[in-house]
Amino acid sequence: MTTIRLTAAQAMTRWLSVQMTDEGARFIEGVWAIFGHGNVAGIGEALHGIGEALPTWRGQNEQSMAHAAIAYAKGKARRRAQAVTTSIGPGATNVVTAAALAHVNRLPLLIIAGDVFANRRPDPVLQQVEAFDDGTISANDCFRPVTRYFDRITRPEHLLTALPRAMAVMTDPANCGPVCLSFCQDVQAEGYDWPVAFFEPRVWRIRRPAPDPAELEDVAELIRTAKAPVIVAGGGVIYAQAEDALAEFASRHNIPVIETQAGKSALPQSHAMNYGAAGVDGAAAANEMAAQADLVIGIGTRLQDFTTGSRTLFGEAKLTSINIQPYDAAKHGAVGLVADARVALEALTDALGDYRADAARPQSRADWLRAVDAHCAAPSDTNALPTDAQVIGAVQRATGEDAIAMCAAGTMPGALKLLWQASRHGYHMEYGYSCMGYEIAGAMGLKLARPDREVICFVGDGSYMMMNSELATAVMRRVPFTVVLTDNRGYGCINRLQQGTGGVPFNNLYAHSNIEAQPQIDFVAHAASMGAHAVKAENIAELEIEIAQARTRDIPTVIVIDTTAEPGPGDGLDGAGHWWDVAVPEVGDTEKLKAAYADYLKNAAQQRLVN
Repeated sequence: MTTIRLTAAQAMTRWLSVQMTDEGARFIEGVWAIFGHGNVAGIGEALHGIGEALPTWRGQNEQSMAHAAIAYAKGKARRRAQAVTTSIGPGATNVVTAAALAHVNRLPLLIIAGDVFANRRPDPVLQQVEAFDDGTISANDCFRPVTRYFDRITRPEHLLTALPRAMAVMTDPANCGPVCLSFCQDVQAEGYDWPVAFFEPRVWRIRRPAPDPAELEDVAELIRTAKAPVIVAGGGVIYAQAEDALAEFASRHNIPVIETQAGKSALPQSHAMNYGAAGVDGAAAANEMAAQADLVIGIGTRLQDFTTGSRTLFGEAKLTSINIQPYDAAKHGAVGLVADARVALEALTDALGDYRADAARPQSRADWLRAVDAHCAAPSDTNALPTDAQVIGAVQRATGEDAIAMCAAGTMPGALKLLWQASRHGYHMEYGYSCMGYEIAGAMGLKLARPDREVICFVGDGSYMMMNSELATAVMRRVPFTVVLTDNRGYGCINRLQQGTGGVPFNNLYAHSNIEAQPQIDFVAHAASMGAHAVKAENIAELEIEIAQARTRDIPTVIVIDTTAEPGPGDGLDGAGHWWDVAVPEVGDTEKLKAAYADYLKNAAQQRLVN
C-alpha cells in the first residue's frame, strides 16, 4: 500500500478539498477560522498549506461566522456547505448556539473544534474544563446534543472513519445537520502514514428515496376522499428542489398551498394556489383554508407550533405528512409518507389522475392580497413613526423580482411571513431557532451563496446589538447586501407578547427598564465605523430612495429607520394570525392577568393532542 506522511490536520484539509458534489464543486467550499491555542499550530498550519484548494476566511466571532456558514448552506439548498474551526474552550463553546440553530433547521455545518491534549501530559491546559468524575469529558461535549454526529479525534487514524461519516451525515437529506469533530490539539500535529487512496476525489450525491408503494396508496386514498384538502409547504420542498412538482400538483388537483417560514417562496406569492402564511403569524386566506380543511397534507415540514397554531389550527382534519425523515413524518399522529418530496409529489400526481378538490377560494386570496397592499402602503401622516408593515412595503416597492428578504428574530419574522410577497426563492428566514444575532452574518453567507440576487437583511435594534461584527468581514471581503435596521428602542416584539399574556411593560423596551437614562445609540455611526455605508432614513420615502441607491455599492449598506413599537404585525388585518400557546400565570392580582388566563384556558381547550 502506497502511503504519504502528513499530520492529522494536513490529512483532514487535503481530504476535505477533494470531496465533491455531482455538479463538480467542493461540498465544503472553505473554512471560517478564528485561531487560538488549540487550533492555530495544527489546523492553522494545514489550512495555510492547502491554500486555495480549501480557502480560509477570517471571522470576527465564532458564533457569527458559523451563522454565515449556515446561511450559505441554506442559500445553496444544502447542496454545498462550509466549515468553521475554533480554538479550545470559549472559542469552541461560542459555536454551540450556532450548532443548535443548524440542528433545528436541518442544515449542514462542519465544526472542527480544538480540544484538550489526548496524551494529557500538560493537563490541565489553558481554558480546559475539567469534569471531576470523568476524565474523558471536555467542554466540547456540549456539542453532543446539538449535532447530528460528534466524534472526538484522539488518534490520527480516527479520521479514516470520522471524515467519511461526517460527510455522510451532511449529505443525507433525512439526517442532515451539523457535525462536530472535536480535534485534540496534540493529535492535529501528529504525523501518520496515510494511504494515498484515501485522498482520491469522491462525489457525494444527494439521494432521492422513493415512497413505499403501500404508504403511497394510503396517502393517495386519503386525498381522493378529501373534499377540502390543504397543503402545508415546508422547507423540505426547497431542499428537495420540488418547487415545480409542488406547483404542478397543487394546480392540477386544485389544492391550496399555505406556507411555513422555511417553505415560504417555494411557490412565488403570485402563484394562484399560494394562499400565504399559515398559523400564528399567518394570513387570513391561509388560515381560512386551514380551518375548513378536511385533510392537511404536510410536505417537508416539522409542523412546529407556529405552523399548527399550537395544535389548534386544523380542527378535526385528518393529517398526512410527506417527509424524508420518519421522525417528522409521524408527528401529531399523521399518516406518513416517507420519501423525497419531489419524487413523492410526482408519484402522487400520477396516482390521483384527474382528481380535483373543491377547496380553493380565489376571492379569499384576492381579498387578502388587497389587504396586504393597503397595510403596507406609504403612510399618509409622514410625521408619525412608520410601522414594520410600512417599512416592508417600502422595501417591496423599491426592489425587484431578484430580491431576497431575510431575517431571524423579533417582530420582523412574523411581519415578513405575513406581508412580504416573495418571488421564487425570494425569502430566507431562520425561524427554527429564531436566533437573535443571526441576521448580519446570515446576510453575508446568503449573499455568498446567491451573488446573483439582491439580499435585504431586516434586523431590529435588539438583534443588531447582540451581534453585528461580521459587518466588518463583509466590508473586507466586499460582500454587498442591504441592512434595514428598524429601531424601536428595545425588544418591541417581546414587549407586545408580555402585555398580550397579561403582563405589564417590563425590562424589554429601554423605557421600561431599570436604567438611569435611555441610551441614544447612533447606529449610523456604529455601522460606518466598521466600513459599511450607513445612512438614516427619516421617513418611508427616504427609505425607498436609499434601498435603490444601495444596489450601486460593492459593500454592505445599513439604512437605519425609527419605527413605532406598536402595533404588532397582524394588527389591523382582519383574520390574520392565530393563537399561540404561551403559558399565562394561573395566579395573579390584576384584572388584565385574570382576563388573559381565562382566554388562555379557552384556547388551550381547543388543542388537538391526539388524532
